[in-house]
Amino acid sequence: MFNEVYDVIVVGAGHAGSEAAAAAANMGSKTLLITMNLQNIAQMSCNPAMGGIAKGQIVREIDALGGYSGIVSDTSAIQFKMLNKSKGPAMWSPRVQSDRMRFAEDWRMLLEKTENLDFYQEMVSGLLVENHKVVGVKTSLGIEVKGKSVVLTNGTFLNGLIHIGDKNFGGGRAGERAATGITEQLVNLGFESGRMKTGTPPRVDGRSLDFSKMIEQPGDADPQKFSYLDITKPLTEQRSCHMSYTSELVHDLLREGFDRSPMFNGRIKSVGPRYCPSIEDKINRFADKDRHQLFVEPEGWNTCEYYINGFSTSLPEDVQFKALRSVVGFENVKFFRPGYAIEYDYFPPTQLKHTLETKLVDGLYFAGQINGTTGYEEAASQGLMAGINASLKVQEKEVFTLQRDEAYIGVLIDDLITKGTEEPYRMFTSRAEYRTLLRQDNADFRLTPKGYELGLASEKRLKRMEEKQSKSEAFVEFFRNTSVAPEEANPVLEAKKSATVKQQDKMFKLYARPNITIDDVRKFKAVSQYIDEKNLDTEVIEQTEIQVKYAGYIEKEKSNADKLNRLENLKIPTDFDYSKLKSMSIEARQKLTKIQPVTISQASRISGVNPNDISVLLVYLGR
Repeated sequence: MFNEVYDVIVVGAGHAGSEAAAAAANMGSKTLLITMNLQNIAQMSCNPAMGGIAKGQIVREIDALGGYSGIVSDTSAIQFKMLNKSKGPAMWSPRVQSDRMRFAEDWRMLLEKTENLDFYQEMVSGLLVENHKVVGVKTSLGIEVKGKSVVLTNGTFLNGLIHIGDKNFGGGRAGERAATGITEQLVNLGFESGRMKTGTPPRVDGRSLDFSKMIEQPGDADPQKFSYLDITKPLTEQRSCHMSYTSELVHDLLREGFDRSPMFNGRIKSVGPRYCPSIEDKINRFADKDRHQLFVEPEGWNTCEYYINGFSTSLPEDVQFKALRSVVGFENVKFFRPGYAIEYDYFPPTQLKHTLETKLVDGLYFAGQINGTTGYEEAASQGLMAGINASLKVQEKEVFTLQRDEAYIGVLIDDLITKGTEEPYRMFTSRAEYRTLLRQDNADFRLTPKGYELGLASEKRLKRMEEKQSKSEAFVEFFRNTSVAPEEANPVLEAKKSATVKQQDKMFKLYARPNITIDDVRKFKAVSQYIDEKNLDTEVIEQTEIQVKYAGYIEKEKSNADKLNRLENLKIPTDFDYSKLKSMSIEARQKLTKIQPVTISQASRISGVNPNDISVLLVYLGR
């Protein structure tokens, strides 16, 4: 049935698998995407949204490299918001509310138009491994498909177990069976596995809700978009979300079901996401809070189905229903389906290289929730990197990795393989020490040249980025070199209650003041003329404003990154024997032996390895 040997076989077609398959195929590798149900490609299993705090930066990075998540997020968006606008630009994070069905459909259409990509619907039950090298996969029907590399993106399907109250049953998500066989084989090959938990809230009938009792949450008045390409456009109309709150009555009704809760009666033994807890976990951990926010999110343009963000639960369905009916605006609510929790297998990511290739089996890559992460965006970025590196390996080319000062994707992967994770890992801006450099607005400057070299980003995309960059740099220089007279500057400064000037001053100096905006400096004749003559768009103007106002912070962070990157160039020999270093702490020797860091810098980030241990290592390597 499958006579050819594929370059890359991708198992699973969620967010990680879709990006992996697209990347490998677009780089010229003959690719097979094999999944249990082709109708559910890029399914939004949980909330119908993309982006958010730090996650929005990741989507922009995927897009800048030539991935598809940004494009699909734009084409299927029903609302756009730039979060954290009251803070500095390092914290700005784009987010879209998505049309769930259109999101999956647009992803499938993009994949079907991708050359070098084949599809097959079947459950993969095992890997074909010879001499510690993967050579293909085996399906539940006994079909063997040969491949030079394999990317596993199994999501929550590996021995998935769904919990609703005191009921539980096997499944990868509602209505779909679990995947079996792979975990057991990997453990036999020497891999360490674990269990994690995630959950989802009820979906309800919007026709049964009273939105007049809720707080409307509209999108931005001037919406932007994710993709840097001009093939997508900002939204011209949007759908609102709404907000309501739980109450003490709701909490009391939920507590009535705690004795039947799998979280509290011992049925669920695995760890769930700390930063997205279930409603029962929230009212148990934060007993002093008399209410919690609930975001009522539409699932699409035309559907009446709504997602109740903040009410994730595995309590019995009758308890869920009774409690939710006591929320303001939900008095007559009708369920489409109850919330549930799901336990699944994962593999601690310290067993991976920076390329996401496993250390134990050559040519085998892991991406997404199999590595202990949570979130569509985290999964998609791993899929992109695994697909890229699987393709490069087959083509016998240099590996592709991203440093911590180059991308949130670099921070994510380095955190996973260096520190590991014992709970579902979620990206935050606080995890990145260079977040002033890793802004959502400059992901194209940082990564599009790299995407172009890989063959993922088109020449058109590169030219567009270079034009934006040159226009931004020229506009910054204009402000550095152009002076403004007191009689023109002072009326603007006085209106903003900013100190006036007594003589001509450079515009850069005035514009850099915290309370002076682009709207203020546009009142200077030279600025408005420059913008009109050069036909500058919003992206260029925003980029210029950030470069002017945050120049000092950006330079300082660049300097710090350069210093630390010197340690990235200090390589540690492969399979280095740390047992020789008797003056190093026992914990450090054990951790370094297990993780086998590639550089001194990576070694310094391992939990349990202190500066003295690094000094010992540097002295030994110096010999």
